[in-house]
Amino acid sequence: MVANTIKFLLNNELVKIENLDPNTTVLQYLREEQFKSGTKEGCASGDCGACTVVLAELDTENSGQLTYKSINSCITFVGNLNGKQLITVEDLKEGAQLHHAQQTIVDNHGSQCGFCTPGFVMSSFALHKQNNKPNRAEVLEALAGNLCRCTGYRSIIEAAMTSSEGNQEDSFAKHYQQTLVTLTELEKLPTPTLHGNGNTYIAPQNIDELATELTNEPKSTIVAGGTDLALSVTQNLAVVKKLVYVGNVAELTTIEETESEIIIGSALPYSDFINTLHHYYPDLGDMIERIGAKQVRNTGTLGGNVGNASPIGDMPPALIALGATMTLHLNGTERTILVEDFFLDYKKTVLQTSEFIKSITIPKPVAGQTLKLYKISKRLDDDISAVLAAFFIEQTPTENGQKITNIRLAFGGMAGIPKRGPAAEAALLGKNLTKESVAQAKAALATDFQPMTDVRASDKYRMTVAQNLIEKCYLELQSAHTREVIETRVVNY
Repeated sequence: MVANTIKFLLNNELVKIENLDPNTTVLQYLREEQFKSGTKEGCASGDCGACTVVLAELDTENSGQLTYKSINSCITFVGNLNGKQLITVEDLKEGAQLHHAQQTIVDNHGSQCGFCTPGFVMSSFALHKQNNKPNRAEVLEALAGNLCRCTGYRSIIEAAMTSSEGNQEDSFAKHYQQTLVTLTELEKLPTPTLHGNGNTYIAPQNIDELATELTNEPKSTIVAGGTDLALSVTQNLAVVKKLVYVGNVAELTTIEETESEIIIGSALPYSDFINTLHHYYPDLGDMIERIGAKQVRNTGTLGGNVGNASPIGDMPPALIALGATMTLHLNGTERTILVEDFFLDYKKTVLQTSEFIKSITIPKPVAGQTLKLYKISKRLDDDISAVLAAFFIEQTPTENGQKITNIRLAFGGMAGIPKRGPAAEAALLGKNLTKESVAQAKAALATDFQPMTDVRASDKYRMTVAQNLIEKCYLELQSAHTREVIETRVVNY
């Protein structure tokens, strides 16, 4: 059964959308259909944060609760609002009383021209809904996706750090239970669709429905977070004829742990699995914090990053280095392949017609294994990589040191696809990690890749950086081993 409408809460009001082009972004909808101009358009690419709004949705892990997430409305399609609550800057204050997230900006002189201010307010609002007494690191993470060119960030950071603990309930807290009831009822409605201007959006509710939809219309375009796909609409003025949203498919939005593996659904947002990966692989968790901003990680997905098949995607090299596998689904039939076998050529993969990524499985680490990740970009946060290096090294103690018994060196930005450096690996496998073996690996890497020159980096820069990262990894591992030896001696003294 299919419902030809999109229903959601706009602030505290239930709204229904019909006959609207599904290529419409949330930002366009707010400004052009609802005439709510508080949300601004800065870059239309999810970089500046001026368009930040907040989504409240049912927390599947904690029944009876809502989770609040900041998102970029400029790169979110309006259909993705179905069954959620969209909160905008206009409805934060009650009467003449400013909301805490607004008043602290005033008190700390955190606004000049004011264009970016609504975005900062909404990022702060989302943070305080989840954490009423954030520390500086949490504030910096929450605001990293919001840019200001005239105020300076100190006053804005201080405003966001001001505790909201003990503050009077805002209108969303007062309507909390009613919101829960409404969103729960919306969740029970038939599969939502949206038609307009000859284009269609549909959100299947289970994996069989999704498989059938893609089999019947194989030219449909899958959308999850849409953080990359939406750019083709906002930047290149493309028109997507049929969008199939996978964020409602339970089988694609789960995370599961076994004794030896982590299985992540392809449509699960980064913010829902980053803590798990950080626990097992700290470098991986740290790197994910640099994949876009908080707004992007709240909607962007692992399946989207891999399925996009970009040579500068950050997750594929890490997954390749870890020996991760992926499960592909085609009309009831599934197959499992290595992530490194997924990529054929620039933007070309092994996916068959109507086939989609169901999940990605990452092995848990065992003793002697190390994952080192290095992202080289012009900005620390919210930037695209020039080079992404992922090194998986397994070492076994010997009389002469630490012998490398398994190694995978994977790179992004060095070729038309993310790939390993087999010659460099061969130069290190079976040897101790020494200055000599590292020098051989650096030389061998030049035979593995012929990088291109583009706006982010020259071919020579990329090769030099990639080679030097192998040496950096060696120096860090040597330093860690030295500290471990010293600590052991101290304990045993």
